[in-house]
Amino acid sequence: MPATLVLLSGGQDSSTCLFWAARAFERVEALGFDYGQRHEVELRQAAVVAGIAGAPFTVLRLRDSLGVSVAGATALIGAGDVSAPHALAPELPASFVPGRNAVFLAHAAAFAFARGISDVVFGASQTDYSGYPDCREEFVDATARSLGLALDSDLRIHTPLMHLSKAETWRLAAELGVVDTIVEHTHTDYNGDRSERHPWGYGRLDNPASILRARGWEEARDRGWV
Repeated sequence: MPATLVLLSGGQDSSTCLFWAARAFERVEALGFDYGQRHEVELRQAAVVAGIAGAPFTVLRLRDSLGVSVAGATALIGAGDVSAPHALAPELPASFVPGRNAVFLAHAAAFAFARGISDVVFGASQTDYSGYPDCREEFVDATARSLGLALDSDLRIHTPLMHLSKAETWRLAAELGVVDTIVEHTHTDYNGDRSERHPWGYGRLDNPASILRARGWEEARDRGWV
């Protein structure tokens, strides 16, 4: 396939998707978003990962739209315990950012359209994740249809991790030959902490993102996948 645009946060999942895309497509571009996230260090790591993959990387600033509009409705912008239940929706984690993936995909679709790209790669998973409703396959499929209608184009959103557990995502990284890159250069920790280096990467086990990543690594290691 000729070209694709990868949504790249700098975390384990999106970075694995970037290398998956580099194998599946002839040309790959990457797009990140600055929306005021407390772990903005991930964008610095995204630039490093994109450089390793040889993919041009663009960051769109959404601090004045998404960031301002949802301030106080998520612990990922400003203060708050990212491990707590969401103050406005207790069935969701406090780290849930309302509307985030809808906004990201809409911007990505427009960005891709302007470059003649019809394929977008998105690292969502509904198998082993933090409970975000906008990571579900149903949402992604509906969004692809809606954005395709909005652009009058055949937009395809690829989600190679949708049915993979975190351990299986580590296995995919191993199959792609990029485990060392994922461990050393990606960032998943919600608190933006890179002071501690573990076999699974940087962060602390005080937030759901690092806990999921560590558990996945341990399972993948025990199964002999990494």
